[in-house]
Amino acid sequence: MTRPILFLTIGMPGCGKTTAARSFEVEHRALRLTKDEWMKALYGEENPSSASGVVEGRLIAIALRALTLGTNVALDFGLWSRDERSALRDAGEQAGASVIMWYASITLEEQRRRHDIRLAAEPHWTWPMSDEDLAGWAGLFDVPSQGELDGTEPIDSPPTGFPSWTDWMQHRWPARV
Repeated sequence: MTRPILFLTIGMPGCGKTTAARSFEVEHRALRLTKDEWMKALYGEENPSSASGVVEGRLIAIALRALTLGTNVALDFGLWSRDERSALRDAGEQAGASVIMWYASITLEEQRRRHDIRLAAEPHWTWPMSDEDLAGWAGLFDVPSQGELDGTEPIDSPPTGFPSWTDWMQHRWPARV
């Protein structure tokens, strides 16, 4: 039996994560879990930051369960920090999966162009984003190294104060708001 695959989409808004996740869904029969779709379904026009980590955590729990059942999964929600990616690489491996990380960079100008098109065409799937939002978020993004992306770099140890990535994940992605 082949190992299931956990696809992680990495990047800033507008870089093509959801398009890539939809491709993995079709080409690899992967369960696609797109955070924005869930946030919109649950909160409509609101986008409460207090719910973001909880929704991601619930999607991760579903993803890990699906992997243990042998189903490929595509997680679609940016994964801006190396800690998030390391935790999910570890969790995927613990679930018996191979982990494939997909990353695309994007300029602020291209982000703005794509966002404006998406907001006009599909306002029910996105939120307004200012140029200040986009620029501020870019400063929070840890660009992955090639070794991280191709899996040749070992998974980092959890941050100080967390004995395991599982403990860190419970802190980062709480069970409730």
